[in-house]
Amino acid sequence: MIQHKQVIYTIIIGFIITLILGPLIIPYLKKLKVGQMIREEGPQSHQHKSGTPTIGGIIIIVSILITSLTSGLLNTDMLVALSATIAFGIIGFVDDFIKVVLKRSLGLRAYQKIVLQTIVAIMLAIYQSNVSSMGTKIIVPFIKGSFTIGNIVIPEYLDLGLLYIPFIIFVVLSTVNSANLTDGLDGLAAGVTLIITAFLSLVAINGGYTSLAIFSASVTGACLGFLKFNSHPAQVFMGDTGSLALGGAVVSVAILMNISLLIPIIGGIYFAEAVSVILQVASYKLTGKRIFKMSPLHHHYELSGWAETKVVVVFWITTVILCLIGMIAIS
Repeated sequence: MIQHKQVIYTIIIGFIITLILGPLIIPYLKKLKVGQMIREEGPQSHQHKSGTPTIGGIIIIVSILITSLTSGLLNTDMLVALSATIAFGIIGFVDDFIKVVLKRSLGLRAYQKIVLQTIVAIMLAIYQSNVSSMGTKIIVPFIKGSFTIGNIVIPEYLDLGLLYIPFIIFVVLSTVNSANLTDGLDGLAAGVTLIITAFLSLVAINGGYTSLAIFSASVTGACLGFLKFNSHPAQVFMGDTGSLALGGAVVSVAILMNISLLIPIIGGIYFAEAVSVILQVASYKLTGKRIFKMSPLHHHYELSGWAETKVVVVFWITTVILCLIGMIAIS
């Protein structure tokens, strides 16, 4: 019961800190004129958002940092998760800075992002494989106790051995970049992520990972507070600074609890967004035709006549359902 109360208090504290930081940082971002540049090929309904301050992810990161460090539960796991979140936030910040301050529309080159993200992923993999009692094993969703089908053994834990580091690199890169693609509508990425991190808090409590439960709760609180400024019509955008940091927070907590295989389930919206882009590009290059009216997926629904707020709420609801399925998967 005490742990559950600590999680609730942490969410509230993170929420309040974000509400305080918003009015302090947003005017400063306006003063710096770090306005979002809206792609001309994007939905026309988004053109009025041009000039809205971006790099608001700083608010989220600072809130997570303050809430986590003042929790009194700082240990190595929390420090690793916090470091990964900040590292991805810095990568995103550099990308945002190049785009909106230096006015180079492409930001960091793709290979530069991948190299930097891979370095963080390798550090996460090395740490977890050497510190965790499970080593290079990961939990297999929906399996409780090993069983045999014919001559095939279905294990509760999958030992990846030498493949562990390449696997973690793939999981990290796919998660953080999918979270980045999800940040395309007001309140979408923040709302989806706060649901996922709330779920991770519950899993962490049940698994005895108290510090990770508190860290996840700090992310939930920060996202909840950020919605005050980011919900439609948004006063500020999180930018790559925020979206990469949030992806890093989600994936680092999952890795530290050995539930990496659960991410495609609870983060189904993240991956639906990413897959829609991959399918769209592949289809156009191979056939000259597009599968979706526009990618990522949220734009397809917008161009199909859905209001922006409806797309966001439906994606939130979908994430709640996916997290409930995730709870079944590991119970």
